[in-house]
Amino acid sequence: MEKSKTKTPFMKVIKRHWLLLLMLLPSLLYVIIFSYVPMTGIILAFKKYQYAGGIYFSPWNGLNNFKALLISGKLGMVTRNTLLYNIAFITLGVLFEMGSAILLNELFSKYFKKITQSLMFLPYFISWVVAGAIMYNIFNYEKGVFNHVLTSLGANAFDLYNTPSAWIIVIIFLKIWKQTGYGSVVYLAAITGLDQEMFEAASIDGASAWQKIRYLTIPSLMPTMMILVLLGIGNIFRGDFGLFYQTVRSSALLQPTTDVIDTYVFRLLIDNGDIGVSAAASLYQSVLCFITIMISNGLVKKANPDYALY
Repeated sequence: MEKSKTKTPFMKVIKRHWLLLLMLLPSLLYVIIFSYVPMTGIILAFKKYQYAGGIYFSPWNGLNNFKALLISGKLGMVTRNTLLYNIAFITLGVLFEMGSAILLNELFSKYFKKITQSLMFLPYFISWVVAGAIMYNIFNYEKGVFNHVLTSLGANAFDLYNTPSAWIIVIIFLKIWKQTGYGSVVYLAAITGLDQEMFEAASIDGASAWQKIRYLTIPSLMPTMMILVLLGIGNIFRGDFGLFYQTVRSSALLQPTTDVIDTYVFRLLIDNGDIGVSAAASLYQSVLCFITIMISNGLVKKANPDYALY
């Protein structure tokens, strides 16, 4: 009969591996100080913040901060915008990132492949401040290059910064333009890690390039895709602050179509100076993200446990 395995006492584990645990201590302290200690600041959502009292000694005010959010009438609008934009980002991101990775993998010229990948990856390093400045100089109504071209051709100038409906397309385009190159690297790495023997066997059987992509490459990328989608769903109620703030340039006219929870929280803090209400909005956002990722991961685990995050 096999001997039953007994658990090693905790203190013996510490004594045996004390040097490794000591090496782990700086990282552990870093996570505690910068990740867990700041989480205590969520109590601001239930307090009337006063500078004299600070975070921990300001008076409590119950759910008044959340009532102020509901009374403002903008919480539903920014939540809807954040959700719909992120659904578009995730859906189109998967299509463009996976598609570009597959196309890059099919290129035969090594140098052309490297140049193309570098050009696709370049937008990721351009900050939204620079991107917003470039956009403003191109689409400015009075001095923009785009309107100069239109007027020189006899057409009417287009005022992008006073056309809220156009920004739905602009925002989605800018996000896909910036993230496609970076996201394709993940899929390209997954493709290069695939077993090449199955592609060779498919070629021997007479499979075309499209058939290998359809029946071998795409199904093999499904686990990677599901993980990235779940990670995206975990942040589905978080907007890219730089994208929505730097490119829109704080235009009140564009807020109904471009305002998201992140920019709304920022304006609450800057314009009103109400730290308690801003903290309540941030907590509301975090709770929504937590609920969404838990539900999504649970559904995926029921359908296929191999694709779940945990």
